[in-house]
Order: sequence, then C-alpha cells, then structure tokens
Amino acid sequence: MALTRNNHFVPQLYLKNFATASGEVLEYRILVPHSSVSVWKPVSVAGTGYEKNLYTRIVRGEEKDDIEQWLNREFESPAKKPFEKVLNDIELTQSDWEILIRFLASQIVRTPAYLIKNLPLWNQMAPKVLDECFKDVEDRLREAKASNQKIIRDPVPRTGYFPMRIERKDLPGEKKVQFTANMVVGRGLWFYSMKHMLTNTLKVLYKHKWTILEAPARLRWFTSDDPVICLNFRSESDYDFGGGWDRARATILFPLSPRHLMFTEIGASSYPRQVPSCYHARLFRRMIAEHAHRRIYSLAEDGKIPQLKPRVVDAVAFQNETTVWRAWYEDQSSAEQAL
Repeated sequence: MALTRNNHFVPQLYLKNFATASGEVLEYRILVPHSSVSVWKPVSVAGTGYEKNLYTRIVRGEEKDDIEQWLNREFESPAKKPFEKVLNDIELTQSDWEILIRFLASQIVRTPAYLIKNLPLWNQMAPKVLDECFKDVEDRLREAKASNQKIIRDPVPRTGYFPMRIERKDLPGEKKVQFTANMVVGRGLWFYSMKHMLTNTLKVLYKHKWTILEAPARLRWFTSDDPVICLNFRSESDYDFGGGWDRARATILFPLSPRHLMFTEIGASSYPRQVPSCYHARLFRRMIAEHAHRRIYSLAEDGKIPQLKPRVVDAVAFQNETTVWRAWYEDQSSAEQAL
C-alpha cells in the first residue's frame, strides 16, 4: 500500500466544516514573501494544512506512515459522525463528547506549531534525561555488584520513537565501565511526546465540563493551522496561551464550524449550550486569530482578521521556513540513521 505523503496536520475532515459546497476555504497567510500576495485565497481542503512526509519515519530501513495511520484511525475517522451531529444541532452522547475531546487533543500535539514551541524545551530537557538514565544505570550496576548478580540488558522496542543510542566500553585496567549516549532532539521526540500525550495525559480532559458555544450573528468563528487554544486569561491585556490540560481556571477553545465552538473552563461548573455575548465572541475571535501560526481559514472573507493578526511580509523568513520544511524529512532521517 502506498504511503500517505501529504500529511495533513489540519485534517480535511475538520476543515470541510469551514468550506463551501465546492470544498474550498478562504486562506489568510500570516507570513508572505511580498506585499502583492492576495490577502485571501480560495484553496481546496486537500491543498492546505499539510507538509510532505511530516509524519513519515524510517523503521528498520523501511519508510513507515504508521503515525499518520494511527492519527487517522484513532482520532480523525471516529469524529465524522459527532461532527455531523454538531453541524446539525443534534444532541451529543457521552461517547460523542469523548470522541470530540480526543480529536481536540490530537489537534494540539500534531501541528508544526506544537513542534516549534516544544523543541527548545526538549533541547533543554535532553541533558537531564540522559543524566537520569546514567544515574539509573549506575544504581543498577551498584546493586548488581553488591548482590553478585548479572545485569540482563533490557530489550529496546525496535519500533520505538525515542531516538537514542547508548554505547558501553569496558575499561578493564581501571575496573570500570564507560557509557556514552547520543540523542536526536527532533522528529522522534515529537512522536514520542504525541503518543504519550494522546494515550496518557489525554485522560484528564474527559473530566472537564464541555459545551458548544454558538456564534452570534455577524460574528462567525474561523479556524487556523493551530486551532486549539489553551488560554490563561486574567484580563484583556494580561493573558497567555500556556494553559494546561488540567490547570484550574484555564480555558480551552476549539472552533468546530463557523457557528460552533467547543469550550470548557477547567474547574468551573457546566455551561449550557448558548450564544455568548458579542463582547465574549469578539474576545474569542481575537484569541483564535492571535493563536494562529501561519494560516487562518474562514468560510468567507473577514475584514477583521487582518487587524487581529496582521500579516508579516518577509521574503527571507518565508524562504528560510520553506527550505526547512522541504528538508525536514531528509534531515531528520539522516540524523536518526546516524545513531
């Protein structure tokens, strides 16, 4: 079976909710190479929100798209019927809500924006992870020596995502063993984080009280290439997008269509399905726009969006970013194979 090369981090199933009957959405680019680029461009849902080989990896010398297939099987495809219910204002069951929550969680961790945000943190954490590994090895060696036992090497899963190599060198003259470790901070750690968040951390989202907020007239919702907003809001001039999945008073927003927005305030009582005030709707629209990474998608041209998220005209930055993503698969594969 052919590999899926165009890996949509904004799934077509989701983007269709913001599309016309012909299957097009209006795309607003945030970073453009020159000012003559159209502010709004109609694009097909299949022709945007993806990077080539974003999730493709090499396992035992063979290309695999298992991450793409896993995301589609476990998070995308099950959401089709709950989406249809939302769009048709049909009451959701508990199972429907859980499916939508799973889809929401996947849309947090699968985007390039999530990768870019977390790479500095992972680089900072990598030495600490290696130090903890070595400390664990030292402790086990010490215990084995004290009990006169032989250490049996733990099998490493051959399909694991953690890109690390540990080498052992015996120093008989010094009666010591030397270990060295190498780690690639990039694609593999992203996949590892994705798997962990969507199989373990995800569970905390089930206990929150979720609702659907309907957009007021003339204040329709739009979406982006980083569509889930985890918001710490203190005032209009004091907020950040670092809200945790289980942090008290954090707010999570996720536009589902031009008329429907998935919402929870962590730790608060349940909210009825309602139309928020125009003040809150404008505030939510502002948060959706500001949180966007490189693209905003709308059913129709929205004159407020360029004000909420002014685009950046920078040919050098645009070309550099394009080059990085074109080389992403080869660069990551080379680094991992070097281990």
